[in-house]
Amino acid sequence: MTVLPCRSNSFVEHKDLYQFLLAVQEKCLKNNSRQIVSISQEIDLVDPLVVLNKLTQVNEINFYFEHKGKGEAIAAIDTVTKLQIDGIDRFTKAEYFIKSCLKNIINFGNANQPFSGPHFFCYFSFFDQNTEADYPFPSATVFLPRWQVAVKNQRCILVTNTIINGGVNIQRVLQTVRGKIQFLQSLEDYPKTDYFPAKFRQKSVTNATQFKRSVSSVLEKIHSSHLSKIVLADTLDVKSSSNFNLFKSLNNLRQIHPNCYIFSTSNGKGQNFIGASPERLISINNQQLITDALAGSAPRGKTPAEDAANANRLLNSEKERHEHLLVIDFITQRLSQLGVLPQVLAPRLRQLSNIQHLWTPISAIVPDNVHPLKIVAQLHPTPAVAGAARDVACAEIRRYESFERGLYAAPLGWIDSEGNCEFIVGIRSALIDGDRARLYAGAGIVAGSDPDKEFAEVQLKLQALLKALV
Repeated sequence: MTVLPCRSNSFVEHKDLYQFLLAVQEKCLKNNSRQIVSISQEIDLVDPLVVLNKLTQVNEINFYFEHKGKGEAIAAIDTVTKLQIDGIDRFTKAEYFIKSCLKNIINFGNANQPFSGPHFFCYFSFFDQNTEADYPFPSATVFLPRWQVAVKNQRCILVTNTIINGGVNIQRVLQTVRGKIQFLQSLEDYPKTDYFPAKFRQKSVTNATQFKRSVSSVLEKIHSSHLSKIVLADTLDVKSSSNFNLFKSLNNLRQIHPNCYIFSTSNGKGQNFIGASPERLISINNQQLITDALAGSAPRGKTPAEDAANANRLLNSEKERHEHLLVIDFITQRLSQLGVLPQVLAPRLRQLSNIQHLWTPISAIVPDNVHPLKIVAQLHPTPAVAGAARDVACAEIRRYESFERGLYAAPLGWIDSEGNCEFIVGIRSALIDGDRARLYAGAGIVAGSDPDKEFAEVQLKLQALLKALV
């Protein structure tokens, strides 16, 4: 992979890029081929959410990813190349697709800038095959965006991925990049301090009786079989008096949940999947992997004393600690099977705006021969979102849940050309379609679970998402 360094912030005006692209085109003409060029440049600071708002088109795939607490946000818009598939080998095919694409990508720009170079954005459904024929997302999507704007620690990087072949007008490519930079620099900041309260004409309430009956039935199975945990999800269908405003909803989410991963992805057909997830699946930086065991929860208190009491009960609950330990054991075993040796860090609390979880970070060094998607495939779904034993739990989920999970509780994230990545679990999420939304949330059922308390936990999670939608 060739990398030509950027020599100034205005390199699109510079002859270096022009000469570089001409050389690439000459090679394409000689070989009767085409080449993807990934152009990275630092630009003046702009909010990636504003970029998503101003650049995205209904008929284009896009992806948005933000963690306010980490000072990171990234918007990926339109596609240069993509893969959309279903089936049990989707992770393997996605890995092959990324590796094949990288063989045909040349970088131009400063590779030391954060989020520079090509990034592949990926989202997978919970199951390898969706049973509902009209579910709007395939079970696997991987794409290289045409435009990528990312912010990390107050530095802003624009990545332009473009296809060069014998017939491309190089001057026009330069003009397009220059015009895009000028447009981005003209954007005003998003009103981050404004909060837009939700207004709904009607909403359907989840069926409390049905959910509690399912929990009771599952508890009987847990007592009588080798199934030790199952995660049951529920949905809340909402209809608004007008179309939901995706960008205001995302802005609300990042204000309400600054310590969560705010995400959104579009299928290019008008539907979006958004959410605020507290759960990282894996993060890899320079072969250093971090993953989270996140299971066991309690509400936040209305006063400091009540909050501390709830936290203390959570830390000392045999039922919650058992549920948490199932996730730790699963992650460490699955990583070890790949030759990745996990180190379990000290357990702690993950406290969010309205709920708190038992949280144990797990770290490891990733061998050179282990691709990030191999780890994603090995870990998904964890007992935190499926159950244990996993295959049995997944079969029971299909039986008890009357809706398609789709992207709910499934991996979403990005991978760069060096094997760095960040994947989250798509929980606390909603499928948006015009003026309709379906919200998803779940609860882990283990021995000792109480149907009323589990239903209350699901409602707590749903309401936190509901108040952000607008």
